[in-house]
Amino acid sequence: MVIEIGKKVYLAETAVLIGEVKLSDGVSVFDHSVLRGDLNHISIGTDSNIQDNVTIHVEKDHPTVIGRNVSVGHNAIIHGAKVEESVIVGMGAILLNGSHIRSGSVVAAGAVVREGFESEENSIVAGIPATTKKVDESVRKYAVKNGESYQKLRDRYLAGKVEKRYGKGEQ
Repeated sequence: MVIEIGKKVYLAETAVLIGEVKLSDGVSVFDHSVLRGDLNHISIGTDSNIQDNVTIHVEKDHPTVIGRNVSVGHNAIIHGAKVEESVIVGMGAILLNGSHIRSGSVVAAGAVVREGFESEENSIVAGIPATTKKVDESVRKYAVKNGESYQKLRDRYLAGKVEKRYGKGEQ
């Protein structure tokens, strides 16, 4: 099991990578996220962002594969799922084993995507359990724009333009 980290990657000090994890060029992994590829592999595509407190895990028969320019929102859980390019996984959303989110889609905050679910391209996926609510090209445009904003944020972090302090007693 090998950890691979591409070029121009931002990996927060409190983020954890375990096992077989590949971060492609331009990926950002923010604070307190855990990517645990101990039973299978995790692959994060170019320019994707993994926001704070995200958990990504795998199952023996289900790797986790995340495409290019994907935004995974704070506190989301992705477990043995496939997410294609230019997707937003909303805050607190849960994607279960074998689920497949197609390109240009948005998974709503708090959605629970059941095992084996497959979305359509350019769709909004929402609810518990999640279903497709809308299919429209405008959804893809929103997802692409969101990804681009996180690429700019990644660059600010890499350039040291964001001050960080850690709670280690009195300052």
